[in-house]
Amino acid sequence: MCFIRLFSLSLILIGLIIMFICFFITRKNDNKPIKKGGSHNFCFLIPARYESKVIEDLLISIKNQSVKINLKDVYVIVESLEDETVNICKKYNATVILRKHLDLKRKGYALDEAVKEILKTKKYDAYFIFDADNILDKDYIKNMIPIYDMGYDLASGYRNCKNGNKSVISAASALTFSLVNTVFNDIKNKKNKNITFSGTGFYIRGDIIESLKGYPFHALTEDYELSSYATLNNLTTYYNTKSVFYDEQPVKFKGTINQRIRWIKGYFTVRGMYRNKMIKAIKKTNKNKASKIDEAFGIIPYIFMVIGLVIWYVSLIYMIIYNLIIKNNLYKNLLIELLIFTFIIYLALLIMTLVIILKEGRKIDLTLKSKIKVLFYNPIFMISYIPCAIAAITKKDVKWKRVEHGN
Repeated sequence: MCFIRLFSLSLILIGLIIMFICFFITRKNDNKPIKKGGSHNFCFLIPARYESKVIEDLLISIKNQSVKINLKDVYVIVESLEDETVNICKKYNATVILRKHLDLKRKGYALDEAVKEILKTKKYDAYFIFDADNILDKDYIKNMIPIYDMGYDLASGYRNCKNGNKSVISAASALTFSLVNTVFNDIKNKKNKNITFSGTGFYIRGDIIESLKGYPFHALTEDYELSSYATLNNLTTYYNTKSVFYDEQPVKFKGTINQRIRWIKGYFTVRGMYRNKMIKAIKKTNKNKASKIDEAFGIIPYIFMVIGLVIWYVSLIYMIIYNLIIKNNLYKNLLIELLIFTFIIYLALLIMTLVIILKEGRKIDLTLKSKIKVLFYNPIFMISYIPCAIAAITKKDVKWKRVEHGN
């Protein structure tokens, strides 16, 4: 048992060492944009399979932008002309693109079909990608134009939550994106490092789309695949907190389980696709090196630490059960150790949650009551990523499942 504890401590220590090494060798990065100028002829891509409950609010928010948008440049991607979404699009003069390859279910395939269809007749300066359940702040485009004019190849807006106050589940799910954006992407921004794109609410410059001749990112997590591609190919990215958009989160725990299993499976799939390429690129050139190192290591240090903690925790439970069944004796010191260990993990995650909430401040659309609730619930939500990860790793066929929207 001493060996198991030593092993778990070693894993935790390895994770910490990797984390500190990565931090010190990736403090600075040289990947800055080159001012390109040009017009502001923008395109909007919206995959919307049976999204009649929410699509109208998104179209209204685009129509009401402080910078005038031609609704014909809004392309809504559907799978059937019988979908009520089509009639709503006609009402606002948005362009409907009917999918042909319905056997390819993922969002990336839908976007790829749409882009290839558009490129046959038109070219745009930038392509904005949104989900049908998104709603844009009236100044979203206005605040994104200066970033585009600075020459950034890709830029993401600030993701707020439409329904964070509806349940503690949706609030916790919203904080997951706060962790990625408000914590990690904000730090990456300040160091000129590539950000991680999560979901939608971002643009890609038109010349990149044209060089790709489509949208060739088809993994379960096409957003993370795009992030990896941008890092590998030295594209400049930016996290723009001034361009706000709102997103809907699952209100039931089961919905988050399916979602997170897909995220984790997609994450490891993309890492398998890009890991070796990233390592070769690091050896080959110093261009965008800090971002590539970040991407090569990814969440590896955290995985080491989590595995170490889980092994320690399981070994404690085993020792308690063994002594109770075999020796018919419950050692109080083991039970106390288990309770203390549980409390320390919970407290650490609670402090992390508090930091996220404080860093978000008043920006995130959560009431004080919701913030207090999620402060104490989010540690449990974070721990539930462990069984999700086990399911993602052990399950061979993880499929994209449609999320029902309605807020």
